[in-house]
Amino acid sequence: MKEKHWIINKDYDLETVDKLAASLGVDRIIATLLVERGVTTFEEARKFFRPGLDQIHDPFLMKGMRQAIDRINEAIRKQERIMVYGDYDVDGTSAVALVYSYLKELNHNIDFYVPDREREGYGISYQGIDYAHETGVKLMIALDCGIKAMEQVDYAKERGIDFIIGDHHLPGDEVPRAVAVLDPKQADCPYPYKELSGCGIGFKIVEAHLEERMGVRLCDMPEQLDSHRRQRQEELKLKLLKYLDLVAVSIASDIVPIMGENRVLAFFGLRVLNTKPRPGIEAILRYGHVDKRRAEQTEGDGTAAAADKKAGYFEKELTISDLVFLIGPRINAAGRIRSAFDSVRLMLTEDPAIARQLADDINSYNMERKDLDTAATEEAKRRIEQDPFYVGRQSLVLYDPGWHRGVVGIVASRIVEAYNKPAIVFTEGADGLITGSARSLKEFDMHEALEKCADLLEHFGGHKSAAGVSLKKENMKAFVERLEKLVRESIGTEEVVPEIEVDAEIGFSQVTPKFLRILKQFAPFGPENNVPVFVSRELVDTGNARIVGTNHLKFNAIPLTERSVPYPAIAFQMGEALPAMQRGERFDLCFQLEENYWRGKTEIQLNVKDIKFEE
Repeated sequence: MKEKHWIINKDYDLETVDKLAASLGVDRIIATLLVERGVTTFEEARKFFRPGLDQIHDPFLMKGMRQAIDRINEAIRKQERIMVYGDYDVDGTSAVALVYSYLKELNHNIDFYVPDREREGYGISYQGIDYAHETGVKLMIALDCGIKAMEQVDYAKERGIDFIIGDHHLPGDEVPRAVAVLDPKQADCPYPYKELSGCGIGFKIVEAHLEERMGVRLCDMPEQLDSHRRQRQEELKLKLLKYLDLVAVSIASDIVPIMGENRVLAFFGLRVLNTKPRPGIEAILRYGHVDKRRAEQTEGDGTAAAADKKAGYFEKELTISDLVFLIGPRINAAGRIRSAFDSVRLMLTEDPAIARQLADDINSYNMERKDLDTAATEEAKRRIEQDPFYVGRQSLVLYDPGWHRGVVGIVASRIVEAYNKPAIVFTEGADGLITGSARSLKEFDMHEALEKCADLLEHFGGHKSAAGVSLKKENMKAFVERLEKLVRESIGTEEVVPEIEVDAEIGFSQVTPKFLRILKQFAPFGPENNVPVFVSRELVDTGNARIVGTNHLKFNAIPLTERSVPYPAIAFQMGEALPAMQRGERFDLCFQLEENYWRGKTEIQLNVKDIKFEE
């Protein structure tokens, strides 16, 4: 096993922890977890554990929202043709499905468009604008892209098409000359939450428009409203809830922070997914072996017991992890392998039969995607390990014109995971360019580095940890060397040892039913609110350690220094630790607590992140 550093978080004020523990009536570890997540008062904890739609921000605080709603109202009033345009990944297609489904109820003269990854590439394409012009579109609403589409927006304007840009990527020094540009990351945008997904921006457009239609806002204090307007506010919440399943899927798949407003949106989105999933999502989940409850269990007589039975639509409650690993890759696969139009249709259809057919197609795309990314990853690793060029490199840049454009991002992620170095994987792009996806470590800001290489690039955009980039072939060598220089200046020349951030040390005796019950309420988990990582020391195996699957270590851990029951544990790809366990060697364990659901039974198990044996 590769050496890993355990970084136990101690960057918090003990007095604040103790004060919060006392006010909430919880132990110090729970209070520590809250403080680490920026929750330091009773009221903040109340909002954290009891999310409410009244906690999300007024959409009209977002720069450009007033202009966007006015232009949409004009288009509806005149019944102008509208096109909802979005990126081909999960975030973009879910955003398109959300805004299109809302506006279609108000204006039947509407279309949607997703660019072809191979022919058009990322962002707003000239082909898309030409198609809009040919079909009489007067307003294009771009979602999850467009913040740097200066020339494209001007091109559209020359053809009589207005643009509303709804993006969440980092803007450049200038933004497009659109009717409205909605992006909380604009330097002068007063919107208080900056980490919405692209679909989240789409939701804020719908929220703003629906609030104006209904004459009431979510941010209005109920006690200041008369009974009629309070009722309207409740109706508003119900109308908005039906879109939050798509927002939750986008939040999970785009790996945005799940704190603040995103946590509220994800919380209610998961509730929708677990109680009344749309046919397309339900059809996809069949491939993840997520089964519905039996029909007789979901039928109730109106009693509390019946309501409890109906609370969950599935045998196992869906989590953010399910969205990341079951739903996201399949929706993404359509845009990677064939056409992202299928993803949008899947999320829009209300016909279960059509949903099943589309899900079958999309699942087959996902299987093809797996084969392509496995082959490309193996070839990329072979080059890194056999080509002398890569010896001592702190950045890994690879190019192969035969690699499928739809999988280079996945391959880059696997390279970072395997070698713990920033990576960019390129393939043949459109218009004679080479195009690629970049992935990085937390220690290195990839977007900032690309900005410092802008003179060598044709296009780039994204985030600190992930970005897309394209350049001319003749600039590749200079780009590779400049990137290497930037990486060395940032993180040095020594090999970066992987780190595991640990929330707290814990004894098994502290894992009480109350502790587990509260810990579960920290969900939904994700960036900035990850599943807590704990360390327990002086443990041994009870004697049942064994290998399961492909090199996974299954064992039961029990402490030597405290009275406790043993806990089952699973350590993925750590089979080499088996001999030491069988010899009875003591070890420290870094792990997450999780519920393992298997054949109708749920048990608490340790999901092991690392093992350190006593020297």
